[in-house]
Amino acid sequence: MSRTARVARVTSAGLAALLLATACGRSADSGPDKEAASLGEGPAKGTVTMWSMGDPDPTLESLAKEFEKRNPDADVRITPVPWDAAHDKLTTAIAGGNGPDVSLIGSTWMAEMAAMNGFEATPKEISAASFFPGQWATTTYQDTAYGVPFIADTSVIYYRTDIAAKAGVTQPATDWKGFAENLAALQKTAGKQNPELRYASGMQTGFNAWLFWLPLVWQSGGDIYDPKSKKFTFDTPEVAEALTYYGEIFANKMAPTDKTDGQQGFHDGLIATLQQGASVGGNLHKDSPELDAVWKTMPLPVNKEAAGLAGGSDLAVFRSSDNKDAAWKFVRFLTEAENLAAYGAGTGQLPAAIGAWDDERMTGNTKLAAFREQLDVTKAPPALTTWQQIASVIDSELEKLALGKATVQDVQKALQSKATSIGTGR
Repeated sequence: MSRTARVARVTSAGLAALLLATACGRSADSGPDKEAASLGEGPAKGTVTMWSMGDPDPTLESLAKEFEKRNPDADVRITPVPWDAAHDKLTTAIAGGNGPDVSLIGSTWMAEMAAMNGFEATPKEISAASFFPGQWATTTYQDTAYGVPFIADTSVIYYRTDIAAKAGVTQPATDWKGFAENLAALQKTAGKQNPELRYASGMQTGFNAWLFWLPLVWQSGGDIYDPKSKKFTFDTPEVAEALTYYGEIFANKMAPTDKTDGQQGFHDGLIATLQQGASVGGNLHKDSPELDAVWKTMPLPVNKEAAGLAGGSDLAVFRSSDNKDAAWKFVRFLTEAENLAAYGAGTGQLPAAIGAWDDERMTGNTKLAAFREQLDVTKAPPALTTWQQIASVIDSELEKLALGKATVQDVQKALQSKATSIGTGR
């Protein structure tokens, strides 16, 4: 789905970094510094080192060159870091005080690394109002922002119009009940009117299933954690409702449980609907432009309220930076609406700034309209330093439910117990 979806496993290097973090500088109990510096006047000066994530990014490099043109005394140096090594590299750099000036950070890592006192608080000159609320929330830890949203990510429903038409579904329903009826109608045509079709839904189970299930809880009007009481709330009726809806898709054999490649299945007509992020649409268009006319997107179906998950990547300035002012000015430049629109057009990523979506480079792609609508109602997962452990437990319990090895009540009890045992961290 997103860069965020590539959750790093805790390794010995990462654990060592966390232990070192408590021994260096501020203590673990003291928490991160919440004091935000103000940006200086005038252009940026000096060298700004940045870690990007994944493959080399020509669009990012192009924006960096534009920044250098506007700031002649600034020199931006970008180093790509593979996503599978990024988490441990970042935590090790924070612990050792030798990170770059600025880096892309997977949004679900922000709380953990902010708690290590790794990042500077966001300057007041950068306004939260410029960004989708859910995306801004991914930057916050203990009510303080420690970065700026850069790449937004959320999921929508992709559906094959050619397959849906043969099931009498001209436009999928926008509510849970109606959409479930649509899935049942689609499933009835599998191997018949739709001879290649095997599953109505590509709902995910196993690794990273939490990304697709957690919005169901919010859509039901609930949550899994109460920040006021600092207690987990997996034992609520709303969570039960979300688990029931999720589980019934698998109980009715409308989604695969064998780790089928959902994107490939959607492409091949084996799967009729798929809940995924923008990268899937980009891949479909790139690899199979002949299918552009037979797939569309829509926002996630609504239960009691509309909701989606805010993922993606944020930009953070390291406390160890020797050139914080120039680093923040580069971050501010990258996250201006015009530049985020340029980045989105060049990479297919979703801009995190609201104003970027008014740019014709974004409005011209009608298949992005569902994402724009979904971003208005996204929420961030709980800003807990133990979130990766909690997410792993959710994945494991959802898989048991999907495979029929546990009931909704079993899963609720296990989630509440295991999450409480893991705790909220620092």
